Amino acid sequence: MFSQLLAKSPHKRAAERLYAAAASQARTEALYSTLGAPDTVDGRFELLTLHVILLVDRLKSDPGPVALVRQALFDCYVSNLDGALREMGVGDLAVGKRMRKLGEAFYGRARACDVAFQALPDTAALEDLVARTVLLNSDAPRPAGLTAYIVRCREALATIPADDIIAGAVQWSPP
Repeated sequence: MFSQLLAKSPHKRAAERLYAAAASQARTEALYSTLGAPDTVDGRFELLTLHVILLVDRLKSDPGPVALVRQALFDCYVSNLDGALREMGVGDLAVGKRMRKLGEAFYGRARACDVAFQALPDTAALEDLVARTVLLNSDAPRPAGLTAYIVRCREALATIPADDIIAGAVQWSPP
């Protein structure tokens, strides 16, 4: 009986698979070495956030249970950020303030991505967004390559049925 109470729902398990796929892709060496993302805490946060936003964007047009997965993915993202802050030594009193800022950053980037995605195939807004976020502290910001990567990832995700994505069959475009 207790195992049933403690068991994770299918949408939470799906969200964890999606979060793991986003986190794994955000750690891809070529994003840093070839496309110029700074290999810093901020740079890694930006790339993780970007990949989660790409998944949320892909799932937002699908109704029903997919909406539960989308919300669970965001919850998983927030929970992992909270854990990362605590591992970095941020005290309990400061975690709430930092999490609020990170949540605001996520929503701000998600809104900016929506606007930039709506403007496609014109990539100017997306290049500007990449330069202002991911490449902000980069030594040699060159947003065109990372922007092209984002567009390819978005196009690749659009071809995958929602059920397959929820099952964890996420295919990212190579950097």
